[in-house]
Amino acid sequence: MNESFRRSVVSVIGLFIIAGCASSPRFTRDRYEEPKVNSQKSVTSNKKNIYEGIASYYADDFHGKKTANGELFDMNSLTAAHRSFPFGTKVKVTNLENNKSVIVRVNDRGPFQLSRIMDLSKAAAMKLDMVQSGTAKVRLEVLEWGGE
Repeated sequence: MNESFRRSVVSVIGLFIIAGCASSPRFTRDRYEEPKVNSQKSVTSNKKNIYEGIASYYADDFHGKKTANGELFDMNSLTAAHRSFPFGTKVKVTNLENNKSVIVRVNDRGPFQLSRIMDLSKAAAMKLDMVQSGTAKVRLEVLEWGGE
């Protein structure tokens, strides 16, 4: 191997190493801010934070795995994932299709599908009668902000 070819190979390998150290777009701040889509709107009413959008739920595949705040996910507890609400935030979630409500505590980050506003535990989804459909149009009303 001649010297210039060897230097070129080393340079290309070095560029790959440097590129591998770049931050992943999956974990940028934009992923955790409220999405600016038509399926979700923010409404301020009587100084309370109220949001509307599509919620989904997660269950079996994540049951027993660690959540973003370090707890183990329990699909049978009334918890939820939100991109930006502080951990411990208590939220009243109302299914706008049947007017059923549940209070959940935020202990995880998500949903990663940007058109969705919140991921609920299976227990919360059952209380909202949305397990069969998988998603529902919901209203989120922050009852108590968590301390993160």
